[in-house]
Amino acid sequence: MIIVGVDGSRAGLEAAAWAAREAALRKVPLTIGHAISAWVLESSDGGRYAEVAAWMRQGGRSVLAAAEERAKHERPEVEPDVVLLGGDPRKALIDASRDADLLVIGNHGLGKLRGLLVGSVAHGVAGHAGCDVVVVRELPARPRGEIVAGVDGSPASARVLAFAFAEAELRGVSLRVVHAWSWPGLEPTTGGGRERTIMREALAGHRERHPGVHVLEEIVQGHPVEVLGEAATGSDLLVIGSRGHGAFAGMVLGSVSQALLQHSPVPLAVVRIRAEHHTEG
Repeated sequence: MIIVGVDGSRAGLEAAAWAAREAALRKVPLTIGHAISAWVLESSDGGRYAEVAAWMRQGGRSVLAAAEERAKHERPEVEPDVVLLGGDPRKALIDASRDADLLVIGNHGLGKLRGLLVGSVAHGVAGHAGCDVVVVRELPARPRGEIVAGVDGSPASARVLAFAFAEAELRGVSLRVVHAWSWPGLEPTTGGGRERTIMREALAGHRERHPGVHVLEEIVQGHPVEVLGEAATGSDLLVIGSRGHGAFAGMVLGSVSQALLQHSPVPLAVVRIRAEHHTEG
């Protein structure tokens, strides 16, 4: 199942459209969720604020109806379920993600007060969801038919590539695997052998499991955020890992993931990394 969280914003509608396409490709059910205060869902039997609660529920249903219409326009064959989720949107979506294969959310950046799924919510959900997360700001007008995946030589790269290869195969597009490296004081040609080894080891086994996927390898000296952002421009999807610190690795976003949530030029897949991986990225 894919669940998409919407809030009435343009980014939320774009997320609904992306989720509908993904549900059609995967041939899985789609659920559209919108979070409102828990007391609003519980205040249905009269009481002091019954009219306010009814008005808020109607507003929530309108948000869901708009998202459902956008999803059906994108993929008419998809029949989404719609649901009002009670509570803080971050907790509600994280709880819902535990029963999902993929969670899709909209993100219209930091500092925006309109709507529910602002940047802080996207950060919180992507860092703590029980499944992989795709964050959509806007959809590229003319995607070039390519998935971009960032690898860094850590154990997390295996999960990132498993997701990216599967997506590329599902869509029938090529996969660009990018390894960005930066060592202060080193010339661009220094350390190339080590970086090629990292790339070779990261790809080991994946090509064999997905022989139909055309793979492009790219090793670039530079900051990962800048390198991956440039490589992903115009692509269908950018795929990265969600590695954090210590015992909470995989549950807290690393600095690269946090930056790309705000600056990725295309939909961003944040692949959940299991807690046993204890490095940061």
